[in-house]
Amino acid sequence: MKDRLFRDILPRVEKPARYTGSEVNMRKKDWDSKAAKMVMAFPDVYEIGMSHIGCKILYGLVNETTDHLMERSFAPWPDME
Repeated sequence: MKDRLFRDILPRVEKPARYTGSEVNMRKKDWDSKAAKMVMAFPDVYEIGMSHIGCKILYGLVNETTDHLMERSFAPWPDME
């Protein structure tokens, strides 16, 4: 699946970095050691969601002060729908 993503899909989109899941300074998380896992789904594209202060606060609080793990998900841009 990942090969197909890089070979067939990403060359057709405007900003492929939106979809690769490898941000600069990204932390590797240990999914097995956490008591609860959750996803915060933001109803807009990556660039808008990552600049939203409420999302930054909630994501930081959950991942840095609890025994829980939170990931983020964003709506696709029209080029990926």
